[in-house]
Amino acid sequence: MTAARPKILGYGNSFGVSHQKVLSDYEPAGDINPDELNTTLLTDGVEFNLFEQSIRDFVLARLGHPVVRVELTGYQIKTCIDEAITKLDYHAPLWTMQFASFMALGGVNVYELPRYILNNLEYVVYKKTLLTIQSQAGTLEFDFFIKYFQDNYLFTDFSVGDFYLLQQNLEMMRKVLSQEGSFNVLDNRILQIYPVPAVNQEVIVEYRALNSNTIQPAYRNWIQKFALAVCKTVLGQIRGKYTNLPSPGGGATLNGAALIAEGEKEMERLEKELLDQIEEPPTFTCY
Repeated sequence: MTAARPKILGYGNSFGVSHQKVLSDYEPAGDINPDELNTTLLTDGVEFNLFEQSIRDFVLARLGHPVVRVELTGYQIKTCIDEAITKLDYHAPLWTMQFASFMALGGVNVYELPRYILNNLEYVVYKKTLLTIQSQAGTLEFDFFIKYFQDNYLFTDFSVGDFYLLQQNLEMMRKVLSQEGSFNVLDNRILQIYPVPAVNQEVIVEYRALNSNTIQPAYRNWIQKFALAVCKTVLGQIRGKYTNLPSPGGGATLNGAALIAEGEKEMERLEKELLDQIEEPPTFTCY
């Protein structure tokens, strides 16, 4: 399948740093590049960007460095950092919302989008009627809206909750009865919109992605603590190879098993915190 590379429209991409005219040429803002997570090879030279350095230094300090020797290589710490960032990115909360826009061409309904957009794709606005609630004079929405706020006692005990339910009902009717477009994601790299646009038409994409430049300090700390927990399990495996080390003072006992148990317990607690406090509650969407 040959997919078009969509040209940007308006602001282009709220998460992109680029002056290109094609959406897929935009580079993510900040030091977190989702395309590079969990792809580092052992033979590669490990380099830490500024964001990763802050996490690495936190991990080493909490493990006792430089007072205590920490038997972890740069590659091992890098994999733990990637795992922590991936976990938070997968459960990206509402504050990580981003938008991108492009122009869909008439007769073309498949478009190649960057992976960082499709990884946490939320919604695709394919019809203009999805962007605003119709409120032209003479429509039911307009009459209800005006009557509710005019305070002319036409609607007795008509609460804000009732008005919200009314808007939901009207939105559902428009989705079912109109020709508002829908979308699919193919192979996690191609966005398919349908029905096929007859003419050039604007498309707005809503997605979630972490930006290290704007990340909330508490969630930066969550990444640090989760990376530390993973590092503890790795370090525990290393130290667990030997129970005791002989020395002139009578030998030393390693804490491999304790580190593994401690790391696994912390990972479980942090995952629960992520699901209970950070990730948004489940929603129901009707197409």
